[in-house]
Amino acid sequence: MAILFDQRTRVVSQGITGNEGSFHTGEAVKLGTNVVAGVTPGKGGSDFDGIPVYDRVIEAVAKQGANASGIYVPAAVAPDAILEAIEAGIELIVCLTEGIPVLEMIKVKQALKGSTSRFIGPNCPGIATPGGGKIGFIPNFTLSKGNVGVISRSGTLTYEVLWQLTTLGIGQSTAIGIGGDPIVGSTFVDLLELFEKDAQTGAIILIGEIGGSAEEEAAEFIKDNVTKPVVAFVAGRTAPPGRRMGHAGAIIAGGKGTSEEKVKALAKAGVVVENNPAEIGKTIKTILEQTRR
Repeated sequence: MAILFDQRTRVVSQGITGNEGSFHTGEAVKLGTNVVAGVTPGKGGSDFDGIPVYDRVIEAVAKQGANASGIYVPAAVAPDAILEAIEAGIELIVCLTEGIPVLEMIKVKQALKGSTSRFIGPNCPGIATPGGGKIGFIPNFTLSKGNVGVISRSGTLTYEVLWQLTTLGIGQSTAIGIGGDPIVGSTFVDLLELFEKDAQTGAIILIGEIGGSAEEEAAEFIKDNVTKPVVAFVAGRTAPPGRRMGHAGAIIAGGKGTSEEKVKALAKAGVVVENNPAEIGKTIKTILEQTRR
């Protein structure tokens, strides 16, 4: 089954004619993704490799039945692109764009309230379900079909962990990068709940990083609600307090958001915390082997 995305998902690529949009839409099609439309204002009536291009998202919904969107547009216009997808009733919106101001994301969060849309991102690598397709940047060769769910704040570590799993012969149900900004659409808790309910997912990998309280909140949820084994890694353990490391959300402020706090909370919740990112795949493999005995 997997979560949020499968072979029935009908994708519209917003910004399909731009450099990133065209390349990553093409890669998604190679993976078998059902990309039914693209949107670039002013280029409606054209096509991208046989995919019809429209001026507005609502046209892609009405004419092609699009129910998911990948947003590959610059930060200056990304908030409007997100709001357009929400207004069009898109069920799953994935925004890959980085550099969106926090104030603009507050407006997006407000618009999501009461809507039928689930939002992933911004500043994220996207979502992929092997055998179903993808939206975003996750490399096709890192993916293989299986039963491990992956949730991550780090794009690079998402790719690394997926490649480790695939190399070890361990497939994935769905992999999701939630983004590293201070305000994101879907949290660890949101997605842990879905993975817990998913029959295909047998174990979960959670990749966190310093800053914020997302990992501590995830630990509380796991303790009370998750029965499946969870392996976690927290990036940024050597970061000096007060310095932003890579992501806008990866900053330790007021003594909060340290790796030590996050590791302690996760371990207390029964999560296996791996200290070496190169060993995450081997750790989950050992756990899966133990559960089969």
